[in-house]
Amino acid sequence: MSNQPTGVFDSGIGGLSTLRELRRQLPHEHFLYVADLAWSPYGNKSVALLQERAAHLGDFLVQRESKAIVVACNTATAAAVHPLRERYTLPIIGVEPGIKPAITRTLSGVVGILATQRTIDSEKFQALISQFSQETEIILQPCPGLAEAIDEGQHQSALRAQLLRHFTAPLLARGADTLVLGCTHYPLIMAEIRESLAAQGHANVQLIDTSEAIARQVVRQLERNHSLNQENTRGTVQFFSTDIATAENPEQRAKVLSEVFSYYWGETISVAALPD
Repeated sequence: MSNQPTGVFDSGIGGLSTLRELRRQLPHEHFLYVADLAWSPYGNKSVALLQERAAHLGDFLVQRESKAIVVACNTATAAAVHPLRERYTLPIIGVEPGIKPAITRTLSGVVGILATQRTIDSEKFQALISQFSQETEIILQPCPGLAEAIDEGQHQSALRAQLLRHFTAPLLARGADTLVLGCTHYPLIMAEIRESLAAQGHANVQLIDTSEAIARQVVRQLERNHSLNQENTRGTVQFFSTDIATAENPEQRAKVLSEVFSYYWGETISVAALPD
């Protein structure tokens, strides 16, 4: 089992922020990354559909002999992590917005949360809010269109700048000094977010990204199962996506996606087709 890969999936490329940290903390592990771009964005999909997609991607990763699955998507975690744990016996690690660390770091007592509408509406998220909102003012900011603009890579940087200002300005106006990145897509454009905040005169606002904590949890799970890869060689990473096999020109679509993935990953990679 130690040589088997760990599977990671997201609606699009956002989970690369989690995968990047996993790769840093577990350099000898093998990984499979799946983007469900045929059904992206997840933020406006029904719970039933999200659970169906999670099962589809989970089955693929299990068939590829994954020893653990990381649901690197806040929306999918909220909707489907429990059904996945009932479906499989291997460890299923989800993600959630870093509300607790934000509470401990805010000085103004006002925390803003950037997330998808589906994440904000989920029972899991609302339970977190009710747990911490008594001691801190928590402002929820849905960000429609932002994940999709990130999925487009370098070609939508101007749109992202416009959206970021639109979504962060109301939070800053109400005194938020800490912003929670409640979608795994958002850390991929951390530099753009900081640039937007600085342009609005709020360069000192703290940004909360839970990628490091998620990766630590995966390390603990693998250690607990005695399934860490014992080899000292660099592990491999394979990338897959839906929305290729059914494209009008699958080869061209795979090329475009490979360019976008490479843009965020920081090195040239190729993305293989996964059935929609």
